[in-house]
Amino acid sequence: MLKFPKDGTDSKTIFSKMDQLKERDGNWKEGKTWSLVYYAGEEITKVAEEAYLKFFHANALNPAVFNSLRQFENDILSMAADLFHGDEETAGSLTSGGSESILMAVKTYRDEARVLHPEIKEPEMILPVSAHASFEKAAHYYGVKAVHIPLNDEYKADIKVLEQAITPNTILIVGSAPAYPQGIVDPIAQMGQIALKHGLRFHVDACLGGFILPFVRDIGYQIPDFDFSVPGVSSISADLHKYGFAAKGVSAILYRNSELRRYQYFAYADWPGGLFVSPSATGTRPGGAIASAYAVLNYLGRQGYQNLTRKVMTITKKLQEGISRIPELFILGKPEAGVFAFGSDSINIHALADKLEEQGWVIDQQSNPDCLHFMVTPAHEAVSESFLRDLRAGVDQLKTSPETIKGNSAALYGMKAALPSGKTEEYLLDSLNKLMGRNE
Repeated sequence: MLKFPKDGTDSKTIFSKMDQLKERDGNWKEGKTWSLVYYAGEEITKVAEEAYLKFFHANALNPAVFNSLRQFENDILSMAADLFHGDEETAGSLTSGGSESILMAVKTYRDEARVLHPEIKEPEMILPVSAHASFEKAAHYYGVKAVHIPLNDEYKADIKVLEQAITPNTILIVGSAPAYPQGIVDPIAQMGQIALKHGLRFHVDACLGGFILPFVRDIGYQIPDFDFSVPGVSSISADLHKYGFAAKGVSAILYRNSELRRYQYFAYADWPGGLFVSPSATGTRPGGAIASAYAVLNYLGRQGYQNLTRKVMTITKKLQEGISRIPELFILGKPEAGVFAFGSDSINIHALADKLEEQGWVIDQQSNPDCLHFMVTPAHEAVSESFLRDLRAGVDQLKTSPETIKGNSAALYGMKAALPSGKTEEYLLDSLNKLMGRNE
């Protein structure tokens, strides 16, 4: 058990130890990692870092004290509203990340239903099985039942089943743009029509795609409508620290109007510490993350994002074409942007991931169906050819060494483990508990 230090340590020693530990992390800067970090080069990173440090001590908990952060937040939300075809009525908040944005959306619609539909005692939300797991977290936290609908053959929400799943308890429909597992946009326009028909709220989770899909369209690709241009869409979540390339962690949640956003807020008037009101789940909100988002958005502008997106799409197409030339592999569906997954009917895809990890690649593994998942950034430009070579070699090894196909590895979100039969969730909780540790 590590004891609290009696005396301080010089900074050189501390930083040396930190650097040693950092060497164990995934090599994201050189493109060896296919998730978690969105790296667009040192030039943009320096802009984000400098802006962050300028507001390192700033706290967006009280916007009346830090007027600069309030202006940054309003400007960021206004730019996002413009990007997503909002209008003067569009309102929102910045959060710590996609999970918090999703939590806030579910909380908002639960609280709205409590006021407008008090007859609903057990609220439900309908979401495709591909919707982000944070909706399950929100369901658990806020007492909203998650009703799952399947995907069709194109890995999109099944519209026919969606309408059948609506009950008198339904308060919310969820769609993704795109969904994390396969990188495919749900049929948002059709889902919006269903939401309007039944008088339901409709949230589009664009945490992953919000700051790339508009620019993919700009450079000439066909992208289905997914934002406030779609009648029926009542809110959108979009992460600035993903393809917005801002520092971790900052995301946006936007609503059609401020009347909806009001249900997101929390207020408490009887605290001896004074009147308390909070716009989101967190109290303290790091000013550095907000400042970095403001700086990067203005530094790049629409043209800068278009250039980065063009690079991402070029790399993505090169990877997908290379994968498709390997007979044992196939791309799942028709992904719209820089996120995709591939699987196999003839080899164990998780064993293939092991082969790639032996070469230093950090691979996301998924299940239902078994596949490998990739989020492409400009950092992958220099490594796409070497990755395809290692991929081809890994497939060839598995074809000639069938014993390596055996095993029961299964995918976790960003990690993998051998899952036993039975109580999987309990096993996952125990595994996380052990992984995080407490006495090292």
